[in-house]
Amino acid sequence: MARKFSLAYLTIPGTNPMDQIKIAKEAGYDYVSLRTIPMHLPGEPSFLPQDDPKLFADIKAALKEYDMPLMDIELARIRKDLDINEYKPAFEAAAKLGATDVLGSVWTRDRKWYTETAGKVADMAKEFGLMFNIEFLPWAGVRNLQEDISLIDDLYRDNVFVMVDTLHAGRAGVTGSELARTPRKYFRFIHLCDGPAPENAECKDTVLDNIKDDLMLYTAREARFYVGEGDVKIADMIKAMPNIPLSIELPNLKEIQARGVAGHAKQCLETAKKYFAENGID
Repeated sequence: MARKFSLAYLTIPGTNPMDQIKIAKEAGYDYVSLRTIPMHLPGEPSFLPQDDPKLFADIKAALKEYDMPLMDIELARIRKDLDINEYKPAFEAAAKLGATDVLGSVWTRDRKWYTETAGKVADMAKEFGLMFNIEFLPWAGVRNLQEDISLIDDLYRDNVFVMVDTLHAGRAGVTGSELARTPRKYFRFIHLCDGPAPENAECKDTVLDNIKDDLMLYTAREARFYVGEGDVKIADMIKAMPNIPLSIELPNLKEIQARGVAGHAKQCLETAKKYFAENGID
C-alpha cells in the first residue's frame, strides 16, 4: 500500500487553514493536519473554527474544493496551567470537518495527575469519534517511548495511541529495534522529519520552563532538516512500524524564507519520497 502523507501546521507555521489546505493539495499530500486548539502563545496567530463560524465555513469549503481530508488537529496539551475543557468545542468542530485524530502531549512529571487528565481528554475525544495520539518529547513530561507506552497501558482505552516523532524519538534514544519489538497496536500515525545528531543538540535536564535557549528546542521549532539530510536513523524507525500515515512536521525558517511556504512544503514531501525510495521503503 502506498504511503500516505499529511502536511502538519508547524511545517508552515502561521499559514491560515485555507492556504494550508491548498498548499497541501498542490504539493501532493494526501491529508492535512491543522492547529485549531488554542496555544496561548504570544504573537502566534490563532485559527479557531469553533469560535468563528465564517472560518469554519471557509475551512469546510476549502477541504471540499481541494478534496483534502483533515486527518488530525493539535495540540491537546496535558499541562496544569491549561483548562482541558476548552478542547471540547475544538474536538466537536474538528469532527464536523471530518477529522479522525487529535494530537496531544504531556507537560508535567506528575504521573498520577497526567494519567488522570489524559484519560479525561481521551474520553472527551471519544465523544466525537476521535482518536487521541500522545507524543513523547525528551524535554516534556512523557519523555520516551516506554513512558508513553506505560501511559497508554494505564489509560486502558481503545482510542489512545503513541505518536512517534522521528526527531524526538532519535533524541530520546529510541531505535528501530525498540520500535520493532513494540506491538503495532500502539501506533496510528507518525511525525516525520530529520535533524542533527543528539550530541549536537543536548537538552539541559532542568525545570521544564527553563529550556527556551536550548539548541534542542530551537531545532525542534525552527530548524528541522529535510528527510535524509540529518542524522536521525529514519529508515530503521519507519521500517519497524506499520504502514500508517506520516504527518510531515518540519519547521525550518531558513528554508521557508528561501522557498516560500508552498515551496518548502513541496520540498518536504519530495525529499521524503526520494529518501523512502532510496532506502527501500514501500
